[in-house]
Parts: sequence; C-alpha cells; structure tokens
Amino acid sequence: MTGLRVVVEADGGSRGNPGPAGYGAVVLEEATGEVLLERHGSLGTQTNNVAEYQGLIAGLRAAAELGAARVDVRMDSKLVIEQMSGRWQIKNPGLRPLAAEAAKLVDGFAAVTFEWIPRERNKLADALANRAMDEAAGKPVRAESPAAASPAFEAKAPKNWAPPSLDSATRLILVRHGETALTAQGRYSGRGDVPLSEQGEAQAMAAAGRVAGISRDVAAVVSSPLRRCVRTAEFIAAELGNVTVTVLPELIECDFGDWEGLTFAEARERWPAELDRWLDSTAVAPPNGESFQAVAKRVRGALETLKSAYPSGTVVVVSHVSPIKLILRDALAAGDAFLHRLFLDAAGVSTVDMWPDGGVAVRSVNETAHLR
Repeated sequence: MTGLRVVVEADGGSRGNPGPAGYGAVVLEEATGEVLLERHGSLGTQTNNVAEYQGLIAGLRAAAELGAARVDVRMDSKLVIEQMSGRWQIKNPGLRPLAAEAAKLVDGFAAVTFEWIPRERNKLADALANRAMDEAAGKPVRAESPAAASPAFEAKAPKNWAPPSLDSATRLILVRHGETALTAQGRYSGRGDVPLSEQGEAQAMAAAGRVAGISRDVAAVVSSPLRRCVRTAEFIAAELGNVTVTVLPELIECDFGDWEGLTFAEARERWPAELDRWLDSTAVAPPNGESFQAVAKRVRGALETLKSAYPSGTVVVVSHVSPIKLILRDALAAGDAFLHRLFLDAAGVSTVDMWPDGGVAVRSVNETAHLR
C-alpha cells in the first residue's frame, strides 16, 4: 500500500424515498484536490439512506483501487457519518449489511476519518448521483462528467487566440524510440530492455534529421534509461552535434507486469477480466505492473523539472508510447479515452510548447513524413 492520502466525497438519492435511486462518489487527491476517480450508478427502487451507503461503498472501493493508505470521507448524510463513526446505532436492519460492507472496506486502509459537510460542499457527488438517476430514467445527460466541469478542472492558462510569444516557452520535441523486434510483432514492451532492430536504427536516424529540421538550437536531449530510447537519443544528439544525452528515469515505459512480451490477444485470453478493468480505468495496473496514473504522476514530475531547468529553451524528450501519450493527453486537456484512440508510430515526432503560466500549445502530433 502506498502513502497516498485521498478524500472520498459520496452521496446518494431517491426520487420518492423509496423510489428510483442512484449514488455518486468521487476520489480526490488530498494535497491537490485533483479528481482521481468517479463512480456512479442506479439502484432501482431504494431509499435515500440505502443510496447514500452505496455511494460510500463505491467511493471506498475506488480509493482501494488507487492503493490509498489514508482516506478522509466527506458526506452530507448526517446519518451515515454518525453511524460509521460509531456514535449512532444502526436501527434499520436494511442498512446493517451495507454498514458492515463499508466497515470491511475501512479495515483495508491505514486510517479513515468521517466528516459531515453541507450539501453545497458535496456538489460533485450529488451531481453524479443525479446523473445516475437521470440515465436510468432515460433522460438526456451531458457527456462531460460533473467533476470535469468543476472549478478544479478549469484551465489555468489564459485563453487567447493570439499567437503566443515563444520567448519564455519551453519547447518539448517528443520522440518515440525506433522499432524493436517486439514493436514489429505488436507485443507489450515495458521494462524489458530490448535493443533497436536494424529497421529501428534507420528510423532513429531519420527522426534525428526531423528533430534537426525543427530546431538545431537544442538545450538538452533527455531519454528514458532503456537502451532503445538511449540509442535513439544518441542518433539525435549526434545529428545536432552540440549536446549530450541525459537519462531521466521518470521517462521509462509503463511496467506491463505479467503482460510483458505478450500480444493484446494473448493477454486477453489469459486475463480477460483484468484487461477489461485496465482498459476502463487509468488507476488499474496490469497484474504485477504499473497503472497509467502512476506513469502520469512521474512523467509530470519530469516535465516540471525540465520546465524549471530550461525555461526558454528546446528539449528533446526520447521516450515510449505510454509516457508520450500521457503528455499529449494532458497538453490537449483530453480525457482518458484519448489514450486508446491515439496511435504513435515508432520514431514518430510530436512538438509541444509550455509556458510558466500554465499555457500549452500542441504544434504537432506523431509526425512520420521523415520515415517514408
């Protein structure tokens, strides 16, 4: 279990009490308020209290998926908070199994606190519960999640159609490594340190030419520690002629665990349920592997380091599919579905500019003309 501390905000409702019911829950990182996971669902005909307990259970399960150690539960249900805190008896026999299920989940964390909050501070979970009830009733709902529309998700960068000045921008030239034997076979290639193939070396040389075409005034070339990236980076540094390669461990590929070296079809055959959960949530890791949320966190840290070190320079970043996809997802303010819709070719090149005030401009994605 990690030391992650999260806040679970949960709610439930019933239109009729009892009546058509639904629940909602969000898990937020305690330090930043970033929404890490959302859960919502309809419950058929139930009471408000049953729906509120189901929201709590869904939120605790989501926190467990993230590997959280400490959980601060916040709900506007005085009954659920007081009962789970042990201050009120559970007189309704229908609620006792739900409270027991929640208590069992609580035992899986290092520490859990319960806090009552007014309804106006529980808007995200309330909106998700109402969304669940609307969906069950066949009413139109927004495709956007309530959390994505919250102030915590508002763009921090100023909105402006005018071409921004590059004087204070850090330009990232993102390069995926050249082809390996596993790349050509469509196999998961994570922490295995496979070399470039002959074709991959040719691709890396071509990518070096494209990088030089974008800019020869490069402040740094940084690379994942795996040799398929280091070798690609060496070709780029040699083409530029005035930089050396620096290894950043945070740029390493996702750890695919037990799926390493397998094709998607082979993983699907052996781990169908686990693969479905992995595809559904960036918080879920492959068996004995690493989640995309964990990858995103370390890659964001690497980018902040680069922005600080090169506040008005160009940096070539040589990495892998997962880190580069996650960088582009964040840069484009896209959802997680983006990760499964974007294809990145071996030795493909993308360019992103970043400003100190949080501004981002994506100049290109997966350029491949140099490979033809």
